[in-house]
Amino acid sequence: MGFLSSIFTWQHFINLLDIGVVWYAIYKLMMLLRGTKAVQLFKGVLVIIVIKLISWYLGLRTVSWITDQIINWGIIAIIVIFQPEIRRGLEHLGRGSLFFNNKKKQNEAQEKMIQALDKAIQYMSKRRIGALMTIEMNTGLEDYIETGIPLDADVSGELLINIFIPNTPLHDGAVIIKNNRIAVAAAYLPLSESNLIPKELGTRHRAAVGISEVTDALTIVISEETGAVTITKNNELIRNLTRQDYLKLLHNELVPAEEKKQKNVFVRFFSKMKARKANRNSHAAGHTAHKRGRKH
Repeated sequence: MGFLSSIFTWQHFINLLDIGVVWYAIYKLMMLLRGTKAVQLFKGVLVIIVIKLISWYLGLRTVSWITDQIINWGIIAIIVIFQPEIRRGLEHLGRGSLFFNNKKKQNEAQEKMIQALDKAIQYMSKRRIGALMTIEMNTGLEDYIETGIPLDADVSGELLINIFIPNTPLHDGAVIIKNNRIAVAAAYLPLSESNLIPKELGTRHRAAVGISEVTDALTIVISEETGAVTITKNNELIRNLTRQDYLKLLHNELVPAEEKKQKNVFVRFFSKMKARKANRNSHAAGHTAHKRGRKH
């Protein structure tokens, strides 16, 4: 008992909490840097720190002095280089989304985005307007976002349609959607060199397959020749989708698994309640009919 009381002390609890907060902050920092060029720069910083520790341990004074200067002046350089990531992190912190995710608002935004995509797909498919729309999932698309023209706009059917109207400045290239917003238009995606892609498919389809080969992004393609809707993800090419097909696919990919699981629980619960009520009603009806038969 005395051993347990010596372990479970208030000071030990504070220490564990301190370690947990630090690790959580590091985890969130890694999530913010994931998929950006800042990851490579961060690796470079770690290499410099390792060189500093080795030089200090071996007594390499010149190398240690050089690394000290790099570290001292590198703080300013890091602030300049990591400025977009720092700004994004502060924006997340200001919105309260860095430590507390508002699932309800996130789900509403995703549902709204799916509706906007549906509106744009229906309009452009019927009129055979070619389109290429990529949605960022877990893997960052910063390298490809940098090739496009920044928009940072809400996802709306009207804006997507207007972007891909032929002979307009933004129609040639891909729209990249990030965090439920249109990040850029006219972005360049890597073209796939796979021989498995049917010959009748053009550059848009090859770009859609290409981005699916190197990331887990979900890409929607509308054929300019046929108006057919195609979706690519994880190096899969799903062609000639109906409205019901692509809406089901978009919901499966974009709606969080926890939300879908929770909905399924409620559906099963209410289904069971309805089944029980129906059984009770049928049982009561049978009992009433049996009583009437006995009276007659």
